[in-house]
Amino acid sequence: MASIFTKIVNGEIPCYKIAEDDNFIAFLDVNPNAKGHTLCVPKKEINKIFDMEDDLYLGLMAFSKKIAKGIEKTIECKRVGVAVVGLEVPHVHVHLIPLQDMDDMRFQRKVSLEKEEFEALAKKISQNI
Repeated sequence: MASIFTKIVNGEIPCYKIAEDDNFIAFLDVNPNAKGHTLCVPKKEINKIFDMEDDLYLGLMAFSKKIAKGIEKTIECKRVGVAVVGLEVPHVHVHLIPLQDMDDMRFQRKVSLEKEEFEALAKKISQNI
């Protein structure tokens, strides 16, 4: 059965897309730790990050770096944190989280945004890449 991220990649489920290329897609996390929390996902469904082919793995990191730079230009933050957890969805994904303090990396802490805020934020980050 396809993961929720594969369904997003295939356009079966909508997302607040920031960027995509032939191999990867970046979109806002709909249950964010902080405003601007973004997921970078390979289009190919792979369960574990270290099972990725080296070229795809390195490509994901380069793609994530580009997205993180756009987040830094958009969201006032001390830095953009990165996490790969992989337990909640069996499809590789990189969390990029704008940080003010260490608590922003705790996955129990969430912020709420309205649909219009998600849309405007995705557009603004996309423009800053």
